[in-house]
Amino acid sequence: MGGGQQQLQQLSQELQALDEEIESLEGEVSDLNDEKDEIDEAVEAIETLETGSTVQVPLGGDAYLRAEVQDIDEIVVSLGASYAAEQEQGTAIETLRRKQDALDEEIASIRGQIEELEEESDEIEEQAMQAQQQMQQQQMQQMQQMQGEGGDGDDE
Repeated sequence: MGGGQQQLQQLSQELQALDEEIESLEGEVSDLNDEKDEIDEAVEAIETLETGSTVQVPLGGDAYLRAEVQDIDEIVVSLGASYAAEQEQGTAIETLRRKQDALDEEIASIRGQIEELEEESDEIEEQAMQAQQQMQQQQMQQMQQMQGEGGDGDDE
């Protein structure tokens, strides 16, 4: 009986580890979706703002400064690895859309990992149910044997 409980405990620990990994990956997907939303907002701003528009510029620490757009035709876009480049409006939008495409690919990859982990979790849950049923059957057999032995003693 101890072996069955040990197996159930091990399966339970594996399930918990898988659940934690799935939760972590889902957090990554959420962060990537937030990044995509920020890119959408940037593209919308680039498309709608005009030279002379007043905007709120984030300074950090939730502080903002009002500023006037002096030239909407040239946008500074982060290229990654701490590099940025000044690009024309259309090129900047294309660069941002490529970033979104890369994020979509990364999200799809992570969702694939989540699906694999969920399948593994389902298999482990099935194993745990089988192990628990086996333990219950063994306990029932032991109880029946004990009752049978006790019954034999009473009949004599």
